[in-house]
Amino acid sequence: MLPVSNDTLLRVVRRHGRPHFAAPKIIGIDDWAWKRNQRYGTIICDLERRQPIALLPDREPGTAQDWLAGQPQIELVARDRGGSYALAAAKALPNAIQVADRWHLMENASHAFLDAVRKSMRQIRGAIGGATINPKLLTAAERMQYEGYQRREEANAVVLGLVKEGVPIKDIVRRTGHSRGLVRKILRSQRSDIFRVRESSLEDHLQWLETEWAAGRRNGAELWRHLKTRGFRGCLRVVSEGTARRRRAEKADGALDRVPSSRTIARLMTVGRDELTKAETVIIAAIENGVPLLVEAREAVAAFQAMLRKKSLAELDPWLKWAQATLVASFANGVVKDKSAVSAAISSPWSNGQTEGQINKLKLVKRQMYGRGKLDLLEARVIGAG
Repeated sequence: MLPVSNDTLLRVVRRHGRPHFAAPKIIGIDDWAWKRNQRYGTIICDLERRQPIALLPDREPGTAQDWLAGQPQIELVARDRGGSYALAAAKALPNAIQVADRWHLMENASHAFLDAVRKSMRQIRGAIGGATINPKLLTAAERMQYEGYQRREEANAVVLGLVKEGVPIKDIVRRTGHSRGLVRKILRSQRSDIFRVRESSLEDHLQWLETEWAAGRRNGAELWRHLKTRGFRGCLRVVSEGTARRRRAEKADGALDRVPSSRTIARLMTVGRDELTKAETVIIAAIENGVPLLVEAREAVAAFQAMLRKKSLAELDPWLKWAQATLVASFANGVVKDKSAVSAAISSPWSNGQTEGQINKLKLVKRQMYGRGKLDLLEARVIGAG
């Protein structure tokens, strides 16, 4: 029943909300978003006591290094794959063991395989049999996408031609007007995208439509009315365009084959065969026969992830020699650069998983205050409350 204002309560919380903590020996460090993609802070957790002990106002290496330098007793630092915290820990605690986060390693390996699929899309289209595109079979929206694809292909050809002539990247940027980052993507084959037909809302009903088409029921409006009773939520135009495309495809020489996206192909290649439909199995079998380098990349990624699960450190060096000759060589080279931390991730029981959990709690508290809490109030609620 004590009359007190909101501001007074906040001042009391701020004054007493940052308790002293026991000197930690094993910590986890990671960043968290004040405002996503714009401003970040740093959270530090005592992994042994399972509680956050500090919030830093940014994620700059110098800020983290200053805090770590004040805790010379720290023996192990679990961190993500980013270089800023690795640099800060190496300078402030040269004798401490650094452990790369296992979840990030698994995610990085999966992303490396996705990149390999993206770089192989031209070969994949050839293996599936969809290398030829008939513009007559495209809808209006797909025709606009196809024109954009052709413009990108022309730009890629210009850049690659200049590279063959020995023109430096700086001069290529000046001549073409493209950014330096875009030119580098072209040189690394990260922009050799393949035009593909957009996925339609009719995908879930294609089997039924095939049956109806074979039975001679080919009126778009009639098919649309029947689809509505089967739960289809699209408009009449979608069905009408689909039937019109089908008629043109039967008259044209060479139909437009549907090629799944790179993300879909990566998923289908990494799930069990018993989870695939018959059509998906045929597609994946064609890819495996036509693009054997992609199969080797998938095996390399699977071997690395199995190594992490089994904690088999002895397999790391042979795996690196093998993986550096595959389509996931860039990932393997990154592992080489961070080899000591990756080795510790394989052999050590510690990882940064619980730090990620504390970040989720921090985000919840921040959103409860509508994003208006400053650092001292966040520390009071997240650290002081613990």
